[in-house]
Amino acid sequence: MVGVLLIVPLIGALAVALCRSDLRARWIALGFTAVELLISLVMWWKFDLSKPGFQFVEVANWLPNLSVKYKVGVDGLSLIMVVMTTLLTFVAVASAWSYIERRRKLFYALLLMLETAMVGVFVSLDLLLFYIFWEAMLIPMALIIGIWGGERRIYSALKFFIYTFAGSIFLLIGMVVLVIVYGGLTGQYTFDIQQLTAVKLPVELQKWLFWAFFLAFAVKVPVFPFHTWLPDAHVEAPTPGSVILAGVLLKMGTYGFLRFSLPLFPDAYREFAPVIFALGVVAIIYTALVALVQDDVKKVVAYSSVSHMGFVMIGLFSLNVQGIEGAVFQMLNHGLVSAALFFLVGAIYERLHTRSIRKMGGLAEFAPKLATLAMLFTMANVGLPGTSSFIGEFLTILGGFKAATWVGVLMALGVIFGAAYMLYMYRNVFFLEPKILSFKDLNRREFLALALLAVLVVWWGFNPEFVMKYIHTYTAALLRGV
Repeated sequence: MVGVLLIVPLIGALAVALCRSDLRARWIALGFTAVELLISLVMWWKFDLSKPGFQFVEVANWLPNLSVKYKVGVDGLSLIMVVMTTLLTFVAVASAWSYIERRRKLFYALLLMLETAMVGVFVSLDLLLFYIFWEAMLIPMALIIGIWGGERRIYSALKFFIYTFAGSIFLLIGMVVLVIVYGGLTGQYTFDIQQLTAVKLPVELQKWLFWAFFLAFAVKVPVFPFHTWLPDAHVEAPTPGSVILAGVLLKMGTYGFLRFSLPLFPDAYREFAPVIFALGVVAIIYTALVALVQDDVKKVVAYSSVSHMGFVMIGLFSLNVQGIEGAVFQMLNHGLVSAALFFLVGAIYERLHTRSIRKMGGLAEFAPKLATLAMLFTMANVGLPGTSSFIGEFLTILGGFKAATWVGVLMALGVIFGAAYMLYMYRNVFFLEPKILSFKDLNRREFLALALLAVLVVWWGFNPEFVMKYIHTYTAALLRGV
């Protein structure tokens, strides 16, 4: 079933490429992303929570002389990430419907290829296979920004590519050293992630390899001070690109910390946790203050993303159940809320052709459906109880307090700053004196796509256990192992 997940988007990309009509291409893309979403939901339904470890595992020899295998499967963590990826890719197609007006076939083909790469990262159980999917994401994403982006799209696409590619080089070096050391310790060379994580490495070596893997994952999150590519990429990317960037690509880095850094280098992970706490707190406070003075609504949401990923990082390195489970829940929640906010920003830009807060005002008078959904996602972004954000933020702050009191206090302060910039933006965009004469409300397609995300945000806010039971199985096994 996992292999089918990897193949379906590629077949879709081929079908789009062979399609003669640009308009028909978007229907084909929507159909294949819908099928992909349904397959992932079937996996969610069939996943046996009573069994720890990976399920739906598929293995085949690929490069036997190098001990490289095609090995894929999912546990509770990767299953959640896969479902989020298929859901947000489906939403991204809906957001591109009228936004992408030229070279549609190429756009949808790239988006479907990107979906295969993203799913591949989350299901890979072979380190080399993981690296191939990790790198494969760069080209379609850079092209989406570079071809369909704003005025500075080439600069932003190159910056995104150079930052993430440079980080990946350190990952490649770390992988090679890890495999060689494993071979020296056991007499067997392998890229099998389950075998690699079963061996205890010397502490000094753990420290060096921790930083090699850290640089690759930190750029992708992005962790302060490696975050500068993100606002540029978000601002210049087309709406579907921003949806995927914020919803899925940022989670690749945090997923890497959980899948590799903690199981492989537990001693180094503990030793350097205070450094990550400091970087996480700076990200939360500093980027929240930067968001507060922005005039571009997309930049506000972009800096908000960096700030919220600081909560995730601190939760991951708190090394307690509350922090890690909160971080995973916040990864999922941030994917939904930030994707919805970028969708809304794109809908506003399509109508007004500006993202300047000073040029807006009074949109609620013309677009009640858009204003209502924007209010819900704004409240979710500030962590209002009853939304999924509250669960994630509360647990990560609790985990931060348990790890170090000063960390928890500063995280709570970051929540206040977050409320300030989001409420300031919402008030100025949707209320005050209107600066426009007319504005078209959300159409049925836009409303249904956003309503789907809104239902999940509220449902998981009141019923977090629906997701948490999948996270419990993963976290319990992870903390037992370290």
